[in-house]
Amino acid sequence: MANPFILTAALPPDIAGWAEGLRRAHYPAEKNHLHAHVTLFHAFAPSLLEELRDYLPRVAGEFAAPEGAGKGGMDLGKGTAIALEAPQLLHLRALIAEHFHGSLTAQDLHEPRPHITIQNKVTKEEARALQASLAPVLAPWIARGRFVFPALELHLYRGGPWEKVKTCAFRGREKL
Repeated sequence: MANPFILTAALPPDIAGWAEGLRRAHYPAEKNHLHAHVTLFHAFAPSLLEELRDYLPRVAGEFAAPEGAGKGGMDLGKGTAIALEAPQLLHLRALIAEHFHGSLTAQDLHEPRPHITIQNKVTKEEARALQASLAPVLAPWIARGRFVFPALELHLYRGGPWEKVKTCAFRGREKL
């Protein structure tokens, strides 16, 4: 699909900055075009733009910011991520998926595993080496406990860096 829209959950500024530092340290520089993020949906068709622009602010306006917490390192095969525990975010994702039922790609129909990618497109050996050394780096962050995702972010994919289309801050009272 050409120029799909990607939906992410924004990270709080302190966590985004910390994860961004890990990306700069471990992601191949020539391939690191994105900021730290948590992908919710990989590809909405361009024809859904108006519906996305209408629906996402309504959802963010209805619900309180979903919570998350770090769980530890995650093996991506040729990369490494920080696994997240985020049942409220997954519940929100399920609501969005239900709304767009019939329009999701095969990739977005799979069971999501919330994470922040900090390394990708390396050899399996490089990924495993990072994973083996990551526990002490993650331990203080995991010990902090829960955090909230402040917003949903819609991006346009154009073959490299993403173009941010819309940010929808959570401002509702209803807990997921």
